[in-house]
Amino acid sequence: MLKKLSDQYYLEEAPIRKMMMHLSIPMMIGMSVGTIYNVINAYFIGMLHNTHMMSAITLGLPIFTVLMALGNVFGVGGGTFITRLISQNETERAKKIAGYTFYGSLISGILFAILAFFIVDPVVSGLGADQMTYLFTKQYVLMLSSAGFMIIVNFALEQLVRALGASKESMYGIFIATGLSLILDPLLILGFGWHVAGAALAMALSNLGSAVYYIYFLEKRSTALSGFMKHFFLSVREQLEIYKIGMAELFQSAFMIVSTLLLNHFAIFYGDDVVAGFGIALRIVQIPEFLTMGLFLGLIPFFAFNYGKPNFKRLKEGIKAASGWIAAISILFVGIVYIFRTPIFALFTEDKELLSVGTLILVAMLISALFNGFAGLFMGIFQATGQGIPTTILAVLQGVLYIPIIFILHMTFGLQGVIWSMTVTEIITCLVGVILFIPFLFRLNKKSIAAHEA
Repeated sequence: MLKKLSDQYYLEEAPIRKMMMHLSIPMMIGMSVGTIYNVINAYFIGMLHNTHMMSAITLGLPIFTVLMALGNVFGVGGGTFITRLISQNETERAKKIAGYTFYGSLISGILFAILAFFIVDPVVSGLGADQMTYLFTKQYVLMLSSAGFMIIVNFALEQLVRALGASKESMYGIFIATGLSLILDPLLILGFGWHVAGAALAMALSNLGSAVYYIYFLEKRSTALSGFMKHFFLSVREQLEIYKIGMAELFQSAFMIVSTLLLNHFAIFYGDDVVAGFGIALRIVQIPEFLTMGLFLGLIPFFAFNYGKPNFKRLKEGIKAASGWIAAISILFVGIVYIFRTPIFALFTEDKELLSVGTLILVAMLISALFNGFAGLFMGIFQATGQGIPTTILAVLQGVLYIPIIFILHMTFGLQGVIWSMTVTEIITCLVGVILFIPFLFRLNKKSIAAHEA
């Protein structure tokens, strides 16, 4: 009971600054640790000194993205719904949503594995595997798909834990997955000699470890959702409430994959220096992106709780504070890196041609980062408050826009157009987010006045 009261206190009563520190800082730390987790596979595969295996796990990354998105379909859609229900003291309905989220994610993982078994060959070809990498890529994709239900369930349950405002427990789960990966990767890849299949299995088992922890927390330490595994069935109306928010995650991931493939296609056209430049710049810019992402992801339960309560005054205070912190993080980091962009990029390479094109790419990505955080914040607010249409628009828009923008800018400006295509897309997406947010804020103010008069 004390745990429930503690987490709910931050959602409902704590000063805004204190609330943000409790909800967002663990998410920022967790996402930073998650970047380490993402490269562990590659490190141990690299120890085999086989470039075809390294290419295989790179080509197979979109499969992991799809698995993560499937988990978030249930987790984000169900989690935000649960937070709004808890704010209205409807804990029994919240448990039913949580049970459906768990079993729905598990069943979707099993169906994904069956489907992958029948279409693995065209999928591997579509991922870009050539004759030398085909077999390794197929092994990786088959193992990842077969054990993918562990990944899907983990991402779904992580969102349920966040929905309660238990951001530290969400972070602990990420730590568990990272720790297990450090143990399982060398054991399965090198020790058992399973190579790429071992890398995929290690990733799945690491996710299973954190999923078990999340189940323990939800069942044993959370009063609000304890007993959720007894529930399975939901009304069609409640299912639609989950999917209208959750499906946006799947759309966003699908377009993210398309965007990545397109960027790789055009970058390769201009040579290895451009490809490497994008790779290095992306790793540098990931720092503010993960920090701002951790901030607004941590606040989604806060937005959902106070919208459902309803406490519109506190909700608006939280949105204002989040906007200020995102602006501060983005401007400070972008400003510092822009001033020292050449020596910072030189830490990664001594090649003069790569340094020249890479610093230009870095500038373009830094400008993108200024807008990326706010676009994410808008989407987080729409998800939390159950706004299905604007959530889907923002999720789909970036991918839909990027396709014509990179083609047009490439034909018009060549390499410069490819470099700046994502920046243009991010700016337009952010502006659309502002346009969608203004009527939402107007409705929020109207509801706030009506609630005050009542």
